[in-house]
Amino acid sequence: MSSYRLLKKAHLRRCRARALAAAYPEYASLGASRAASHLDLFEQPVKQRMFQRPRRMVPLIAGIVLSLVGGSAMAFELKSPAFAPGGDIPVKHTCDGPDRSPILRWSDPPAGTKEFALIVDDPDAPVGTWVHWVLYGVPPAARELPEGVAARDAVPDVGTQGVNDFRRVAYGGPCPPPGPAHRYFFKLYALDGELKLPPRRTKADLLKAMEGHVLGQTELMGRYKRR
Repeated sequence: MSSYRLLKKAHLRRCRARALAAAYPEYASLGASRAASHLDLFEQPVKQRMFQRPRRMVPLIAGIVLSLVGGSAMAFELKSPAFAPGGDIPVKHTCDGPDRSPILRWSDPPAGTKEFALIVDDPDAPVGTWVHWVLYGVPPAARELPEGVAARDAVPDVGTQGVNDFRRVAYGGPCPPPGPAHRYFFKLYALDGELKLPPRRTKADLLKAMEGHVLGQTELMGRYKRR
C-alpha cells in the first residue's frame, strides 16, 4: 500500500475516533491503543458482531435452562408410539376405525406426584371444545396407559373414567366433520394428592377438583382429518 494511502487511512481513522469520543464521552479518556480496539469493534461488519454475541450468551442461557429444571435436562413429557407430536392420529384410534385409545407414555413427573389425571379434547370442533376422554385416579407409579382402555367406570392399574361429550364413559376418538384437520390435545396432569373423585365426572368437575393441586402438566397434540 502506498504512503499516501496509509496516511489517508490513518487520517480517516483519527476522524472516526474523534467522532466516537464526541458521541460517547466515556471513550475520550481511553488511551490510544484501547480506543483503537474499541474502534475496531465498531468497524466490524454488523453480521460478524451479530454472530459473536450469541456465542458469549450460550453458557448463560444453558445455566438458566438447567436451573429451571433443577439442574437436569429431563422434563415431564408425554409421548405416544402411535403418532408424533403434531402428527396424524392413525385411523384405528378414531371413529372411522376400531376407536381404540392410543398408548400414552410419560417420563419424569414432578417430585411428590400422588396421582395423574388426563383430559383429551378438540378445540376445533364447530360447537366449541369437544371432550373426548376424562380419566383420573391414575396411580403415581404409572408411566403408561395401554392401548384400548376398557369402557368401564374403573379400570385396575389405569384409573377412573369420567363422561365425555359423546355421553360415554370411555375414550371417544377423533370424529370431526369433513373439512380441515382438527387438533386433539392429550393433557396429562401431575397432582399433589388423591382426588378420590367418583366415576362419571365431567371435564368441568375434574378441573374444579384439581384447582390448587397441579404440580405439573404436559401435553401431546395430534391431528385428524376425515378422508
